[in-house]
Amino acid sequence: MIRFNCDYLEGTHPRILQALTETNLVQTCGYGEDEYCEAAREAIQKVCKCDSAQVHFLVGGTQANLTVISSILRPHQGVLCVKEGHINVHETGAIEATGHKVIAIEGTDGKLCAEQIIEQHKLHWEDGSHEHIAQPKLVYISNPTELGTIYTKSELEAIRKACDACNMYLFLDGARLGYGLMSKDNDMTIEDIAKNCDVFYIGGTKVGAMFGEAVVITNPALQEDFRYIIKQKGGMLAKGRLLGIQFLELFKDGLYFEISAHAMKMAEILKEGLKELGYKFYANSPTNQQFVIVPDKKLQELDEKYSYEYQMRYDAEHSVVRFCTSWATKEEHVRQLLEDMK
Repeated sequence: MIRFNCDYLEGTHPRILQALTETNLVQTCGYGEDEYCEAAREAIQKVCKCDSAQVHFLVGGTQANLTVISSILRPHQGVLCVKEGHINVHETGAIEATGHKVIAIEGTDGKLCAEQIIEQHKLHWEDGSHEHIAQPKLVYISNPTELGTIYTKSELEAIRKACDACNMYLFLDGARLGYGLMSKDNDMTIEDIAKNCDVFYIGGTKVGAMFGEAVVITNPALQEDFRYIIKQKGGMLAKGRLLGIQFLELFKDGLYFEISAHAMKMAEILKEGLKELGYKFYANSPTNQQFVIVPDKKLQELDEKYSYEYQMRYDAEHSVVRFCTSWATKEEHVRQLLEDMK
């Protein structure tokens, strides 16, 4: 079975496995206060060109999202995102379980725009009963989005301005950040993201690491006592060095960007090949997630050899499925899929 379900089906990049093996018997202190974590923090600060940023390593994306969001919001406040937002549809109510409402609104191609933030702010504060409604205080976006789309630099800057005008914080979920940054349609750098977001995270789980995410807090007002919140929310790993070693290796010699570019190359081969075969796409994704409209009869054939993510019924005879490439996807598997899609 050849799997295109998602981008974390393989274990980890061989260089990371080697680094973990080589340092296996080295004694360090725990909870992310070791020399490897410190070196990884410095590497991330350097690539973000933000020496004042705090960098924290958490074990996974859900832990990162709920820890960041719950640390920012007061009990009566909520987080604004698009209806397709990961925290709204794929985290089993984790944010609500921390006591905060997810305020989900319709987006465009999985994205939120600056005008919507201003509109939601006005709707809340102009409502005579606003004290009876969860107050929007934080904006959550992801890049890439759940539909594989990405924000442009001008869109992100406009969202930043809207958040400032509305006295709201901005949090960017970067679970697949590497794939967004290496998309041929991307015009942003990781430095641009650091400049415009109060907090964001660099995904490792889906981009070559065995597990782990690097939360980068650029706003000093959000930095105090964050480690207390990590511990309280169950995101602090006793053997924190395992996270530091991985991110140190990922940001050594540009490995993170190199393996992300490979995933994008595989996605482009797949996308262009499917176009040539006449397939249509549910979303125009420029990243490693490709949402394809496929006849149900063809899916029955594919099920014998391939695994993919079923999304929804498109019409009486077609379904939307997601094919996902990764840092480890083999070109021969992509070519084989295209051959069988004929």
